[in-house]
Order: sequence, then structure tokens, then C-alpha cells
Amino acid sequence: MIRPGNIGDRTRAVTLLRDSHQAAGFAGAAGFVFPFDCAYAARLYAAHLDQVDACCLVLDVAGVAQGLLMAVAYEHPHGPVRLARESVWWIDPAHRGRSAIAMLDAYEAWAAERQCAFAGMAGMGDDPDVAKLYLRRGYFAAERHFLKGL
Repeated sequence: MIRPGNIGDRTRAVTLLRDSHQAAGFAGAAGFVFPFDCAYAARLYAAHLDQVDACCLVLDVAGVAQGLLMAVAYEHPHGPVRLARESVWWIDPAHRGRSAIAMLDAYEAWAAERQCAFAGMAGMGDDPDVAKLYLRRGYFAAERHFLKGL
């Protein structure tokens, strides 16, 4: 079941955020390294619960959060177009499959309710399965970001 997150999910959400961080390679990706911080993750989760134009969706399996999709809605800086942008999406590997589609459906419905013209998703690295999923869902490549360590 996909449902809105709540403060009772915070501890499990922090665990999911840690797992996402480790899987994405933020602790060791070439040039894009930063440590995981539990307190920061808890604040990030709480901010997505509290902000009007933010959402936190949970994949609930038998009362336990097994997936998390957090996003924000905002006006694009180049013009009066509202966008939704995923902040974090992670599903415990044991609970992937059709639940990913259900989470995307819920996210896209949330974005549409906020009058967003587009919903955006990010893919860390070059995972072709993630790209295929997004393309099958009607997403298209819109920007490519570059980072330089300072």
C-alpha cells in the first residue's frame, strides 16, 4: 500500500535514507562524496512532511515502511511553469517490483494535484534499468548536471 508518510515512520525513514545513500555510492562515488548524517536525514524527512509543497510517500508492507519517495513542487526559475522534483526515491530491494509503479503513480497524481506541468525523477549513475523505467513511463531527459569539487 502507498500512503503518506508520518512522523511515526521517521526512524524507519532514516534507515531507508541511509540505505539509499549507501547504494547510490555517495560515500565513495568519484568526485561526489559526502558522509551520511542521521540527524540531517531526520530533518530532511521532517521537512518533506511539514512543507506545503512537499510530499513524502511510503510503501507500507504489513505496517512497516519499505519504500520512500520524497518530492517537492516548485516554479521553474526560467518561467512560470510548476515542476515536481523527486528528492529521494528508495525501495528496499526485497520489496521492489510492481510497488515501484504504484509509487510513481502516487507521485505523479500528487504533482498533478499541485498543478505541476512536469514531474521529474533523477537517476544516480548510469543504471540502464532506471532509465528504461522512466522512459517507459513517459519521462524524457531534460537536463544533465555537472559538479566540480572545490
